[in-house]
Amino acid sequence: MADTEAMESPSKELMTFASYLHNPTKSGLRAREGVLNGRRVQFFKGKSAINALVKAENGEVAKVSSREEAVEWVQDLLDFQLIVRCDKVGEGSQQLRINPMQSFDEDAYFAWLYEGSQLMTYLGGIGVVAVVLAGVMFPLWPSSLKKGTWYLSMLALGLLGLLFAIAIVRLIVYVISLGVAPQGLWIFPNLFEDVGFIESFIPLYGWDAPSGASADNAAPGATTAAAATAAAPSSGTDSGAEQKKTN
Repeated sequence: MADTEAMESPSKELMTFASYLHNPTKSGLRAREGVLNGRRVQFFKGKSAINALVKAENGEVAKVSSREEAVEWVQDLLDFQLIVRCDKVGEGSQQLRINPMQSFDEDAYFAWLYEGSQLMTYLGGIGVVAVVLAGVMFPLWPSSLKKGTWYLSMLALGLLGLLFAIAIVRLIVYVISLGVAPQGLWIFPNLFEDVGFIESFIPLYGWDAPSGASADNAAPGATTAAAATAAAPSSGTDSGAEQKKTN
């Protein structure tokens, strides 16, 4: 590892470690949100950072070979002020204050000063500016482009209206079905579930199982079919035995 005192800026390798730890999907390091000097920050415990470096995540090779090496890398993050050691102000509080002892300790808390890659932020800003400029210059658009935009907007409004209509109809059907059956009937039961677009409309309908219902009550047909299937072999066996007796 390079000598941190001889470096004016973090090395590329150190920034790679910072990016790795800053990304919970890659490292598994789950940071909590706190307030440091009136600014919202993400903070974590030193022990969690060491564990994230020495353990392999998502089938990848561990970043370091020992806990001692991991401690050195995290100390480098401290030296280059990519993270800062802090203490909680009160038990269970989200308020943080900087610890004057900026040395690594596995039981201490550390807040991120490194904000990660700003590429998506820049691209998002450029996109917002582009959309605003396009809207301002709408009168200068060619007539064909204006007409196409109008058709697209009408199509989007039509789809949105259709979604609201389906939601209202399925609610009406559900309320009516509760009056004639113990279980409510939903049209497109997966419409508002966390599934894909096609799966939202499959199946076409479904019964609302009451809370706390057993599997036998939820699917009596399946239970009956299973019983019939289980009884079929035994019936055949009994018939064979009876035939042997007769012989």
